[in-house]
Amino acid sequence: MTHYLANKMGSIGFTRGLATDLAPFGITVNAVGPTLTASQAWDVRGLPAALVEATVAKQAIKRPGQVDDVVGTVAYLTSDDAAFVTGQTIMVDGGLARL
Repeated sequence: MTHYLANKMGSIGFTRGLATDLAPFGITVNAVGPTLTASQAWDVRGLPAALVEATVAKQAIKRPGQVDDVVGTVAYLTSDDAAFVTGQTIMVDGGLARL
């Protein structure tokens, strides 16, 4: 997990750094952190059922993520409603990150 966690923390730091550097130009930078999300890619990867079940069991909302769950968050972050939101990582994970 070390390589995975290092990558995630690097992505969060990169998001925050870009938000700082680009704010003077009126550009916001945010990241979205989804959980396992049911999609065509999920089928292609052939994730083991045990992995999916273990992930869902840890979430507050007991179901796999859906593409529309992520799309709604991205739509918000790219809208004028989020014009004052920058440097954030929004977790779309059914409450997994709460642990």
